[in-house]
Amino acid sequence: MSVVCLVSRATPESWGVAKILFINPVIREEDVPRHIPYGIALLAAITVEKGHLVQIYDANAWRKDWDVLEQVYAADDWDVIAIGGLTTAYGFIKRASRLAKKVAPRSYLIAGGGFFTSMPHEVMQWIPEIDLGVLGEAFVTFPEALAKIDNKDFDFSNTAGVCYRRADGTTQLTPERPNIKNMDVLPYPAWDLFPLDIYFSNSASLYSEEGFTAKRRIDINGSLGCSLVCRYCWHLGTTGDMVVQENEAGVRDVRFSYGRNIRYHSARYLVNMVKTLVDKYQVDFVSFIDENLMTMDASSKRTWLFELSKLWIEEGLQPTCRRDGVPHDESCRGVHWSGTSHAGLAREDVLQAMSKAGCSHLVYGIESYDPAILKRLGKGTTAKHNYESVVTCMKTGIKPIPNIIIGFPEESFESVRNTMKALIALGIHVKPHFATPYPGSEWYYSYKQSIIEQYGGNLEAFVEDLGDASKITAVISHKFSAMELLGLQQIVALRDLRLLDQVEKHWGRADTVTVPVAVPKESFNFISKKLDAPIEVVSRPI
Repeated sequence: MSVVCLVSRATPESWGVAKILFINPVIREEDVPRHIPYGIALLAAITVEKGHLVQIYDANAWRKDWDVLEQVYAADDWDVIAIGGLTTAYGFIKRASRLAKKVAPRSYLIAGGGFFTSMPHEVMQWIPEIDLGVLGEAFVTFPEALAKIDNKDFDFSNTAGVCYRRADGTTQLTPERPNIKNMDVLPYPAWDLFPLDIYFSNSASLYSEEGFTAKRRIDINGSLGCSLVCRYCWHLGTTGDMVVQENEAGVRDVRFSYGRNIRYHSARYLVNMVKTLVDKYQVDFVSFIDENLMTMDASSKRTWLFELSKLWIEEGLQPTCRRDGVPHDESCRGVHWSGTSHAGLAREDVLQAMSKAGCSHLVYGIESYDPAILKRLGKGTTAKHNYESVVTCMKTGIKPIPNIIIGFPEESFESVRNTMKALIALGIHVKPHFATPYPGSEWYYSYKQSIIEQYGGNLEAFVEDLGDASKITAVISHKFSAMELLGLQQIVALRDLRLLDQVEKHWGRADTVTVPVAVPKESFNFISKKLDAPIEVVSRPI
């Protein structure tokens, strides 16, 4: 029998108040646990500040059997069990919710995060065990809901930012909760409630030499939001994009607009946080998990990343290899860091400052090198930007990590070829992701009916099938099937233009059948009739 130790934050003054259990679902089962759930860690810290007893079962870190979660549910009289995460964790969340009500039926089950915000009515229907759902940003909504539960008040009709069940069993959304304006009012995440040794043991990444030699890496979030309107991306209420309005059926539902509310921590807040992490946990690498560092920098009129880099050096966090101008090795001391970038907004002077401060690599959402696709993508970049950004980033000593996607609605052999030629010219090796219409994205709403049809009328089956876009789910390409996209993914990974040419040549004759063996001429009509397709006669010397 497996046993997991739960770490609790409690003081004598908090005895007798609500007992809150947070569940972090398993995500990316094919990989080891790498990322502490930042949102849950923040909510846990806020909940502790409000005087509640808090424990966390990190299923993603422990990777134990379901009987362990059952033991956790039975371990105490939980007043609230809170669970949430991305849509890709839906399958685990559904099973964990059912188990919660079976083992701890008197606990109040609250759900939140991207999986819930993107489709609240559907999730409440699919998982009837959920008592209350929190929409969008939960920093204010969640503690307000806990205060009501403390007072045995379960009427949430006047609580902004939730979805609750009415007496007749139907679900109702309240008006959206405004985002907090100043992120610096947030406490530091409750890192000590997580099994850090598990996450630290998986610190190494292959994105850069500095990332690969990291021994104690941790994630931090410097900002919330993004100014871009990429068709494939979702924000789910964290950027001022979510509104609650009546849909075509007259039911209040979420809608995601182009509204943007860009917010970021001050450089001082972030540097002080990293210094705390170094003092408490000897952290040697920090990953910024922001949607896009460069859009934040542009929003600050190009001051934020300069100030962050300057303070990083002044406060003694600069890695010694960057300070001394020597190659990095395992004797280096200091804190390297990484993040996300934008090809059209990354300037050389900003990158130079970041590199000097210890930035080792940046993930670029390149997506494609085809001009037509980029024009329709809403990303605000061009093929020229995508070329130059890789070269410029390399020049500053920061490794650019390009993300490539195939299977766009407008995807063609020419667009794939344009991307492959660029990858070859730049020396990039990559296995592309598939264009995926995640709930909450513009693509999801544009192709929702097609998605439902592809999953036999079962939308929930699509949600359960979602992963990290490295596998095929719903196809939104107008030209290519799932089978063809799988083949194209391999061709792009191989960077084999000859093979792409051959596939395109054959694709144009896809409704014919080639018989490459000796077949008597009198048999042609018989075979053609059986195959219900014309036969192409191929003459080869023997």
